[in-house]
Parts: sequence; structure tokens; C-alpha cells
Amino acid sequence: MVVILGAGLSGLSTADHLRKKNIEFEIFEGKSHGGGHIHSENVGGFIWDEGPHVSFTKYEYVKEYFEANCDGKFLEYATAPTNYFEGNWIPHPAQSNMYAIPEPLRSQCIDDVQKVRANKSDINAQNYQEWIDYAFGETFAKVFPKSYTKKYWTTDPLNLTTDWIGKRIYFPEISDMVGSALAPISKHTHYITKVRYPQNGGFYSFIKKVEEGVKIEYNKKVQYISFADKRIDFADGEHKEFDTLVSTLPLPEMILNSDAPEDIKLSASILKCSQVLIVNVIVNHEPPVDNHWIYVYDEAMYSTRINFTDLLAPNNGLPGKTGIQVEVYFSDYNKNTESIKVIEDAVLDELLTMKLIKSRDAIDSYHSKWINWANVIFDNKREAAQQEVLNWLSSVGLVREEDDLYPMTDWDLKQPQKLGSIILAGRFAQWKYYWTDDCVLRGQYISECI
Repeated sequence: MVVILGAGLSGLSTADHLRKKNIEFEIFEGKSHGGGHIHSENVGGFIWDEGPHVSFTKYEYVKEYFEANCDGKFLEYATAPTNYFEGNWIPHPAQSNMYAIPEPLRSQCIDDVQKVRANKSDINAQNYQEWIDYAFGETFAKVFPKSYTKKYWTTDPLNLTTDWIGKRIYFPEISDMVGSALAPISKHTHYITKVRYPQNGGFYSFIKKVEEGVKIEYNKKVQYISFADKRIDFADGEHKEFDTLVSTLPLPEMILNSDAPEDIKLSASILKCSQVLIVNVIVNHEPPVDNHWIYVYDEAMYSTRINFTDLLAPNNGLPGKTGIQVEVYFSDYNKNTESIKVIEDAVLDELLTMKLIKSRDAIDSYHSKWINWANVIFDNKREAAQQEVLNWLSSVGLVREEDDLYPMTDWDLKQPQKLGSIILAGRFAQWKYYWTDDCVLRGQYISECI
């Protein structure tokens, strides 16, 4: 019997694809609902996702998969993200919209990037700090990506590797920065062109039908896994034996609550992940901007990324109001030392400062949600620690995959292979920089290789 732990997107995709191949399985979820990080909830008449989830996959299979799951009821549109910096609004990405950066900072940025590119034709960056210094020049790097890295990734760029970057951060040509310092350029430089989002029910509607069609045992929190006995102990006292285990549990959590040796548990504890406090605010006026989401560069502000849930889909909100969602990140590198109430109040003040809320009186209500697993942090210790963990798991049934240490998966190149009795699926189980299309494709891949 195949046992799946976790009914988030990766777990549900795996279950759905196994079902289509008539492979028997059981799926267990620790919460009272499925969906994982793409679960959406209705609070105050607004639909709230856990962050600004949108689908911009290049894979036709995933497009068709999501389309079928929401019965074709989705929106497709171009996005308009922007950046906030010390009272200035800078179109995204900032490195190709230099005209919006105030002087004299703009000229300093251009001078720096021209000097660094003139002195070096290429660079083998040893860390993310070296990468951004070369890509953008030291001034731009310090003011923008370094500041944002400390807020979003919760650590200094010196502490991050570069293997997670891929095409997710635009590496500009000199002409992009110089030209855009004079006026907007016509070149499209963001990795997102169009996105899809369900008409109703939030991003969760892209997978809700699958959850409704699968028999899931809810409120089954895993307490302990014996890899030696192939047995799962649940917090409610029940036990389950498995032949094949597909785990979507966070890798450190799975190892720490198992019969893994102490040295492997120590390696697992080295793996770092951020947490996020989401502050959701309902305001009694229309959105003051037309930007779907905003990156906030001011280090003094808690607010890191902001989205408007009713701009993602009108049916997410109520007429005459708007729903503003703010993300604030923490980790072992940047621990939270304040009460949630203090942070909520600070975030409301920041929204007023940015003029995203017209006045305190315009605030209808607000609430917050703490999420323990947000972003895998690709720090300098990650790869070696993950290697130790995966090597040990290979002694109890995991079959190593060629790309299992890489932050991303290239699905165009990934070859099928026979998987073992222990299989990892999803961002936190595989400890990868996965997006939603990766989670769908991982489930499909498992069904073909199990």
C-alpha cells in the first residue's frame, strides 16, 4: 500500500495521478482541510490566500490540469507588480526601470554598474552578495536586493548561495539599466507576462475538485515515523504501516520525528526555512493602486510584500472595499521578538505611510495568520546538510535522483527512473524552490515512476 502524508498540492497531485493509474493509496492530512499553502479561506467576506498565489506556468499540462479542476472558470491577465522605496513607486523590476529611482541615487547606481561591468567580463560568484554586486553594481545592490533579501530571505546575501536564482531575478544588460535611467524601455524584463487565477474561491479552486474526489483522513498529525518498521504513529494514537511512503512533510520535521540517528537529526536541524506572519486588512475604500502586488524595500518597515486579494479576482472581495494582505518574514536568522499585536499595529501604520489606506477610520477589520513553513533558505550550509540527510534516507528506501540537491527541477530534462519505498514530494519535503506547477508535475512524475 502507498501511504501519502500531507494533502497539500503535491500530496493531492500524487493522489490524483495514482488514482488515474488505478494504484491503491491512502492519504493522511494533519489539518482539518487540504490544500496546504494554496488553501484559501473566507474571512470577513473576502477570500484570502497564503500570499499572492498566481499561476504562470509554461507547461501546457499544468495549464490544462488547473483549467479542468476549476471547470474552465479562471481569469487570465497581465500583471503589474511594483516596488515601494522611501515614498517612491518604482515599476518592477527596478533594475530595468531606473528612471523612477530618485537622483542622485539613480546616477550613482549607473556609475557603479558601468564600472563593475567594465572591470569584469564575467564572474563566478561564490555567494549571492557577489552575484548582486556584479549584476547591478554595489550601490543598487546595497539599496535594493540586499535590503529585500534581509527582509524576504531573512538573512544577509553573503549567507546565500546562487543556485536558486535561475531566471527568477532579472540579470540586466548594461543597456537596460542605462537606457531605463533616461526613460521607460519597451523591453519586457519580468519573468511573468500573464497569469491565471480562478474566478471564484481563491487559488485553492485550482485543486479543490481533486481534494473533493479523494478519500482523505483529516486531523492525522504525524507524531513519529519508524523507517525500520515502516510504521507511522499518529498523535491520536493510531498507527499505519506502509510499503511505500510518499512524504510531503517538511524534511527536517520528518527526520526529527523519526528513528533517524542523532547525527542525521543534527544535519536536518541545520536546514533553515523562514516563517511568515500574514496580516490581512479589510478597508472601506477601493484599492488606491492597480498593482496586484508590491515589494517593499524599506528595511525599517515590517511589510515585505503586499497584495490586493480583490485585484487578483474581483469575486475575492466586496464592492466598495479592498482586501490588503501583507507578508512579514522571520527565521532562526531573524527571530521575532515582538508580539503579534505590535507587528499588526506597525503594519497598519506602514500602509498609512504608503497611502495604501486613506485613514485609520477606513479600516474595517484586520486579522493575522502565522505560517511556520514559508521559504526554504538556500544558505551556505544547506547542500552539505541535505546531502547527509538524503544519503541516510537512501539506506532505508529512498532512491537518490540526479537533481535532488538542486533547488529547482528542469521538467523538460528530467528522466523517469524507478523510485524506492521512500519518496519525497513538494517544496518542503524535497527542500526545493518549488512553485505550484512543480508540485503538480512531481505528483505526475511519482505516478509514472513508483
